[in-house]
Amino acid sequence: MTRTAAAPARFSRRRALAVLAAAGATLLTGRPAKAAPARWEWRGQAMGADARLILLHPDQSVARAAADACAAEIARLEAEFSLYRADSALSRLNRFGRLDHPGHDLRRLLAEALGFAHSTDGTFDPTVQPLWELYAEHFARTSGAIPSPEAVAAVMAAVGWRRVAFSVEAIALAPGTRLTLNGIAQGYITDRVADLLRARGFERVLIDLGETRALGAGPRNAPWAVGIAERSGGSALFRIPLEDRALAVSAPAGTVFEPSGRWHHLLDTATGAPASSWRLVAVRAADATTADALSTALAASPPERSRTILGAHPGAEAWAMDGNTTLRRIAG
Repeated sequence: MTRTAAAPARFSRRRALAVLAAAGATLLTGRPAKAAPARWEWRGQAMGADARLILLHPDQSVARAAADACAAEIARLEAEFSLYRADSALSRLNRFGRLDHPGHDLRRLLAEALGFAHSTDGTFDPTVQPLWELYAEHFARTSGAIPSPEAVAAVMAAVGWRRVAFSVEAIALAPGTRLTLNGIAQGYITDRVADLLRARGFERVLIDLGETRALGAGPRNAPWAVGIAERSGGSALFRIPLEDRALAVSAPAGTVFEPSGRWHHLLDTATGAPASSWRLVAVRAADATTADALSTALAASPPERSRTILGAHPGAEAWAMDGNTTLRRIAG
């Protein structure tokens, strides 16, 4: 028996946030400036959003070939994870409730997602998709009224990361359960692109596929400067330096279901309602998969819970902005 699910709306939860990559941070690094290799920039799409690579390499033909290989890798992984594609492995899993012989990357990413669900006690939960669909479909039909408590409760019965069983042979979902990997897949794809570029000998790269990862220093031999704006075309609210680190940002404004912005994509899996503690959360970590999952979890958590989650992930750093645009460091 098949199960139907609404296609996701054609917007990205991250592209309401602009990542502004400068040539290099204006920081006192103690390192002498030196001539940078030539810069090659690729622009395209990843997981339904604008994407780009900045490659510093003396041979532009080598950079172009590497960018083409990255684009092919992005397309390959989208065929596994994307909810924008009805034929993706994830879409087929949601439609039928079972996927036999899942690919290596889907199994690996699902294991990562369930690991973060466990370490955050369900604050990060890839089974939140039915709740997301409830709000998206409700506000597409009506304005003003909100979903009834009964409707939310009915959908919440299908939410819970322990309702997923998987092995090398198959992934199986409990009745009514559907998955989204949108809170972690962009980070995972970013890391696979970083692996590909490193294997090809690239040492100075900025990857922006919705999450951002830097390999090496920027053009001025200083960290890349990544500015965070709340919307495309907006000015940077703050900047975070990146060098051999990754950055992910989550905010309610990333995807809203109705004009006021009160009803948005960052859902509290304990209550089924949108989270309301933070205006924006940024996480810097060693890899983009971790940064992506933690930014999703922290943005859906109240302050005390945020500190507990971050404390369970040493090496990650986080900043949060409240409604007054005050940026604060989250102490783990």
